[in-house]
Amino acid sequence: MEWTREERYRPYDQHSALELLKLQAQANNSEYQLRYHIRPTSGLLNDPNGFSYFNGEWNVFYQSFPFGATHGLKSWMRMVSKDLVHWENRGLAVAPDTKFESHGAYSGSAHVVGDQLFLMYTGNHRTADWTRIPYQVGAWLDQNGEVKKLKQPLIEQPAFASEHFRDPQLFEVNEKYYAVIGVQRQSDERGEMVLYQADQVTGPWQFVGPINTGIDDLGYMVECPNLVMVDGVPTLIFCPQGLVKDEVAYQNIYPNLVLQGESFDFTSATLQKPCKLQNLDAGFDVYASQAFNAPDGTAYLISWVGLPDLTYPTDRENWANCLSQVKVLHQKNGQLYQSPVPAMKSLRGKSQIIDGQVAAVSDHAGQQIEVEVTIEPNQQGTLWLAADQALKRGLQVKFDTQNGKLILDRSLTDEPTAVEYGSTREINLPVNEAVKLRIFLDHSLVEIFVNDGAQVMTGRYFTRQSDQVVAFDQPTQVHGSLWQLNKM
Repeated sequence: MEWTREERYRPYDQHSALELLKLQAQANNSEYQLRYHIRPTSGLLNDPNGFSYFNGEWNVFYQSFPFGATHGLKSWMRMVSKDLVHWENRGLAVAPDTKFESHGAYSGSAHVVGDQLFLMYTGNHRTADWTRIPYQVGAWLDQNGEVKKLKQPLIEQPAFASEHFRDPQLFEVNEKYYAVIGVQRQSDERGEMVLYQADQVTGPWQFVGPINTGIDDLGYMVECPNLVMVDGVPTLIFCPQGLVKDEVAYQNIYPNLVLQGESFDFTSATLQKPCKLQNLDAGFDVYASQAFNAPDGTAYLISWVGLPDLTYPTDRENWANCLSQVKVLHQKNGQLYQSPVPAMKSLRGKSQIIDGQVAAVSDHAGQQIEVEVTIEPNQQGTLWLAADQALKRGLQVKFDTQNGKLILDRSLTDEPTAVEYGSTREINLPVNEAVKLRIFLDHSLVEIFVNDGAQVMTGRYFTRQSDQVVAFDQPTQVHGSLWQLNKM
């Protein structure tokens, strides 16, 4: 379907309830639909927003255009959870119903203030000649789930910024409120992250300055910036667009990166002694990740699994994208680790042991599984996932523990996607050592945690076989388990 501007920005109340019900049924009946991840009930899902702990529940909102697989008039949908795994849909939370968000309630964050949750996000407004005016706006969410928006913006477009001024991350340090915002400079159309500060969350907000990262050129725009503390280490997580690959190697259309330092100076907005810039995820489709520090200080992360400016096979079914599982972040030996939250084990159902010199693992594994295996040193081969019986079609994890290589290959899935950006992703492993893999499949999503989360590879895959196997291409020295997983 070719979407016109008028169709993409048609007010929600001009769509019928029957239209929405048909779209929801179409999405729910898709063979590619996910069953234990956050996914759209209909239409398009993109950035996670407002990740927080409020009123005894974990909250995450997501960007939604419920009427098709396109970027149209955006709203926020709210999900809540007791354990960061089983999520309940609370429905539409932030509608694009004020002047300041007339063309979409865009991305933002949330922070508990008193007995309410304060939402800070970008309102997208277009003039009659389609000039974009971004506003950073605020709203209160009370314990009954009612949203009350502020009557005036928190921060208006500054003179130094182009129309690309968005995605505020709100947090509190030493009884002062801070917001990190992505921006494109007006002067040279280059991207950066900027810091604002306020004594009260409702303002007035004061500009502190651009965040000094030690990197001179971050491309033409920085989206979805986050600053969190990971076991005491200041960690910037952000999405630069147009970044030169001399800064960091990446294959995706846009990367999601992480930059850590020794400390962060809030007075000068400086990341002190920054480390090497790295990819947050070594797979195909992670973007717009949002992280926050829980009340006990633990850092959690959730990502949009999808990428801007790309299409996916489910677009023809009028739905697109999903969120990753929640990951807990830790520092080990000077490195960022990402791990599944403990409650992911609550999804485990029927299991089987994998041990010894193994080839066939499961003849009827399906696509809703967890595989946890340790592949011994001096092993080379391929672990096939969601594959046909002949091992000619499916998702491949190619390993070489002798030389220290791991490759995720989706070239032989039924509907390869984004092939112009390559069908494989490769990471380095310790040479001649065992590798531990914890792999999750959810119908069209694969998440691989390597060596307890030292590296992560996430991607969408699209295979149609109903009777799928998990198998090694040859006998391999391995031990572990496979579990069928329950629906969320």
